[in-house]
Amino acid sequence: MHIEPLTSANMDPDGDENFCFKNKVFGGAISANFMPAIEKGIRSVLTDGAVAGFPMEKIFVAITDGKEHPVDSKPIAFEIAAREAFKLAVANASPVLLEPIMLIDITVPESNMGDVMSDLNSRRARVQGMDSLGGKSIVTAEVPLAEVQRYVTDLRSITQGRGVFSLKYLRHEQVPSHLSQSVIDASQSDSTDE
Repeated sequence: MHIEPLTSANMDPDGDENFCFKNKVFGGAISANFMPAIEKGIRSVLTDGAVAGFPMEKIFVAITDGKEHPVDSKPIAFEIAAREAFKLAVANASPVLLEPIMLIDITVPESNMGDVMSDLNSRRARVQGMDSLGGKSIVTAEVPLAEVQRYVTDLRSITQGRGVFSLKYLRHEQVPSHLSQSVIDASQSDSTDE
């Protein structure tokens, strides 16, 4: 099995934008009638995630070789084998976690601007601009969604209830490595607790 990021070069023009599966087995080592079971096994890992339980996207998979038994080979066996092989291949491919990045617009009294800026810096935010309008300060920043899950309460506390904000999705970005490892560790400890 060969995996790589899905790009326009290896994408099927009429296919899925997040996953492309190709049969590149030559010489009949695996019968074509087992390919749907192999694809099903891989797709189940895409949904459940191979690293920390999160869905995977933008994956190209090519089956390059294998072996079947003329009597004992069953589709379910190929599905299970594909699932496990895909998990191993992903682990060896140095996958990354992505997180949603949001555009946040915060309007606060000018007297609270310093506290809000300090708080944003502690949340891995990247300030994009500041403005003043009628005694109010407006800050625009890009911030990971994970850092603003409880921002309603925090902003209310900082501004004594006089601040408001809005969020808008921008894109996904790679989670910093020191944080991604803690997410992976937490996911693995959660799965062993069940």
